[in-house]
Amino acid sequence: MLLGTLVSGFWMASAQAATVTISCGAVGAERQICEQGASQWAEETGNEVKVVSTPNSSTERLSLYQQLLAAQSADVDVFQIDVIWPGMLADNFIDLSQYSDGAENDHFTALIRNNTVDDRLVAMPWFTDAGVLYYRKDLLDKYGQPVPETWEQLKEVAEVVQKRERADGNDKMWGYVWQGRAYEGLTCDALEWLASYNAGTIVDRDGKVTVNNPQSVEALNMARSWIDTISPLSVLNYTEEEARGVFQSGNAVFMRNWPYAWALAQSEDSPVKGKVGVAALPKGGNDGRHAGTLGGWQLAVSKYSENQELAADLVMYLTSYEEQKRRAIEGSYNPTRPALYEDGEVLEAVPFFGQLYETFKNGVPRPSSVTGEKYGRVTNAFYNTVHGVLSGDSEPEQALQGLEQQLNRLGRRGW
Repeated sequence: MLLGTLVSGFWMASAQAATVTISCGAVGAERQICEQGASQWAEETGNEVKVVSTPNSSTERLSLYQQLLAAQSADVDVFQIDVIWPGMLADNFIDLSQYSDGAENDHFTALIRNNTVDDRLVAMPWFTDAGVLYYRKDLLDKYGQPVPETWEQLKEVAEVVQKRERADGNDKMWGYVWQGRAYEGLTCDALEWLASYNAGTIVDRDGKVTVNNPQSVEALNMARSWIDTISPLSVLNYTEEEARGVFQSGNAVFMRNWPYAWALAQSEDSPVKGKVGVAALPKGGNDGRHAGTLGGWQLAVSKYSENQELAADLVMYLTSYEEQKRRAIEGSYNPTRPALYEDGEVLEAVPFFGQLYETFKNGVPRPSSVTGEKYGRVTNAFYNTVHGVLSGDSEPEQALQGLEQQLNRLGRRGW
């Protein structure tokens, strides 16, 4: 039974309140900011919202979601889903276009296209992402070093600053931290390395496996050279939060991460507050390009929900202009609405949103659309192969040849 009346896109409370359950991530301040938005919607509509945390690892989160959806569970009404999951999970979600009142036209077109499966809008964009380079402005200034334009230059600068800082008494200083665990985060990092060397995107838009080429070998050799030189051996088990922990404690010169880390690095209790800069990730040599993997999260309503219309209204509220603006200012979550990149208050809070707009708009997509339901196996094969190279268990040439054969077998009957 419907428990309210839809007025101007939002629910007005009725005598009996309903409870809507939403899954939120917990990376950084993510859960807190999600709870604040959901609570505001609950207050305005007279309903209740239950926020449930999910694993930080996107790989583990996907596995949990698949279990819940396979069981047709009504325990979660609104799912926070990765940008690469609409094709895999679409059959379990309702078409949100019947509740959007055209709001999808105010979001990045590429994201709406990504979230539309068989002409059904299965998710609304919540925040977008692309990998960026964080750096210690104070340390680069101290030692007269530039913000690196290429990976080669990053290694050189990192070595200089790391050596001098250690000589100055900080024996915990490292040059570069990033996401090296065998999980989806490593796929994102490694795809950036490949794209920066013009080595392609693992599988191209036509479904051809392109990962095995000389530029890919060069990219992986470069990344492997960081291990136990400018990056700690333990980086091979880092996710986003481990990397941020090292960088934010003041023990790294450079960090690859998503934009969410900006607000945390600038918080009052952060040891590096006011000392951090953000730039595009380096190019692969002078002939390469700056490349940031497209990330971001969407909100979808389960077709097994017992409160579908109410859940859809929560989704529209959380993806609205006003709520995305609040999230951008308070948590540096990238809006999916182009208009917010021209909002003065947003740009004052997160200056690099304007400087890196093209990076966010033109992020490098993972091959999830072309590989569809097989993407999980594609990325698993890719990040495990890369992790083996980084760990020294295999050589890039042989590893990439084996990966190519594995992916060709996987796609033999079509993606």
